[in-house]
Amino acid sequence: MMDINKEIAEHTTQVEAIITKYLPKESGYQKTVMEAMNYSFLAGGKRLRPMLMQETYRLFGGSSDIIEPFMAAIEMIHTYSLIHDDLPAMDNDDYRRGRKTTHVVYGEAMGILAGDALLNFAFETACKGLMQDVGNPAVARAVQILAQKAGIYGMLGGQVVDVESEGQPLEREKLDFIYDLKTGALIEASMLIGAVLAGASEKEQQVILQVAKDVGLAFQIQDDILDVTSDMETLGKPIGSDEKNHKTTYVTIRGLAQAQKDVEKISERALEGVASLSEKNVFLNELIRYLIHRKK
Repeated sequence: MMDINKEIAEHTTQVEAIITKYLPKESGYQKTVMEAMNYSFLAGGKRLRPMLMQETYRLFGGSSDIIEPFMAAIEMIHTYSLIHDDLPAMDNDDYRRGRKTTHVVYGEAMGILAGDALLNFAFETACKGLMQDVGNPAVARAVQILAQKAGIYGMLGGQVVDVESEGQPLEREKLDFIYDLKTGALIEASMLIGAVLAGASEKEQQVILQVAKDVGLAFQIQDDILDVTSDMETLGKPIGSDEKNHKTTYVTIRGLAQAQKDVEKISERALEGVASLSEKNVFLNELIRYLIHRKK
C-alpha cells in the first residue's frame, strides 16, 4: 500500500527543485520587489497546482521538460493571489503558512507590487515554454489556458464576485460560481495544461476538466470546513477569518455535517472521472484523495 505522506513529500521536493529554478535573482535597484516575490514564493505550501499539472502530464505519457516553465508559472500566479488576498483591503491577514504575510514584512505598497510582479513574471516564464517548442499549437494553447483561467473569466473574476459579496447572504448558485472561478480555475488550468501538453484527445481533456472542477470545489469546501474546525497551529494561518469577514461559505449554507458529506460525494465523483480514463496514474489518484481530505 502506498505511503501517501512519504510519496507527497518526495514529489514536493522534486517539484520544488523544478519551480525554484525559475525565480528571479535578487539584484539591481529593484531587488526589493524580487526579495518580496521570493519570500512569498518560498514560504512553502503544498505545491498542489504544479504537482497536479506534472502528474496529469505524466498520466497521458508526457515526458519532456516543456511542462516545467508552466509548473513554475502556475505557482507564481497562485502565490500572487495569496499576497493580494492577505492585503488590508482584502482579507487583512497577518500570517500565511505559519509566518508573517508579505505586506507585513515589506509594507503594503511593496506587497501590491510583489503580487503584480509575480503575475507578470509568470507569463514571462510561460513564454519560455513557447520558445522551447516554437510553432507547437499545444504550447500556445497552454499559454492561452493559463491566461484565461487566471483572468476575469477565471480566478480574478471569482475574486471580484467574492469581494462584492462580503457581508451579504449568498444563494448556493452564486457561491458555486465563486468557488468554481476563485479556487477551481487554477486547478483546472493545472490539470488541463498537463493534458494538453501531453497530447490528450479532446474527449480526454473534457474528462480532466470536469475532474479538476470537482477537485477544486471539494478542495474549497474542505477549506471552509477547516476554517471552522482547525486551529492556527495546524493550519498555519488564522482560523475563523470567514466569520470575521462576514463571508457566506459552504458551511454557512449547508451546515458542517452536510458539507463534510458533500466533500465525500464530490471527491468520489472526481476519482470516478480519473478511473474512466484508459491511462492510469496511481499517485495522481491518491494525491486527489489526500488533498480533498487534508487537515491543513
